[in-house]
Amino acid sequence: MVNTTSVGVNKAAAEQRGGLRLAALNHISVVCRSLESSVAFYCDVLGFFPIRRPGSFDFDGAWLFNFGIGVHLLQAEVPESLPPMKTKIDPKDNHISFTCESLEVVQRRLKEMGIQYVHRRVVEGGIHVDQLFFHDPDGFMIEVCTCDNLPVIPLVQPAPSCKRAAVADPTPAKASGGGGGCVGEATDVPASACAMMACPEQACMQV
Repeated sequence: MVNTTSVGVNKAAAEQRGGLRLAALNHISVVCRSLESSVAFYCDVLGFFPIRRPGSFDFDGAWLFNFGIGVHLLQAEVPESLPPMKTKIDPKDNHISFTCESLEVVQRRLKEMGIQYVHRRVVEGGIHVDQLFFHDPDGFMIEVCTCDNLPVIPLVQPAPSCKRAAVADPTPAKASGGGGGCVGEATDVPASACAMMACPEQACMQV
């Protein structure tokens, strides 16, 4: 699970910037040369399992699910028309990433299955993140990592919204916090401005 200790009110910040009101990642979609080979890889190697796929589809494919997300595999109608399969493992290439409980276990299993991989380590502020990169049968990159070691820290924090402002006394707030205003501000700051300040008792919080 991703370490969201520092993410706080970033969801509200995205909404303030006009972001789409999304709920969660639903699935990724991968076009494959061999549906059978890709299903075996995503199930036997990554641990997904097949789920029911709408019967109204008029093209071959398979839906898989696990870890809260889906993988939709699409059989290429003309496999030969797909771009040449990548053989070099480049950590900077497009990929999807999964966290794991034990990177050592994953590394051992990849060796047992004969799957070539590349190991990288990222060090940041005394914290290290280990990453394993490898390809699916079509050369699409998969990462398994310990990325949850790093906290998620938003670069932009939204201004707090004060729940006290709506009921505050309209008279100017006092530096001591009287009058329903915010502590630590000038004595002539109106209580209505509290929505952009930090209040005592942690009252100014996004809701």
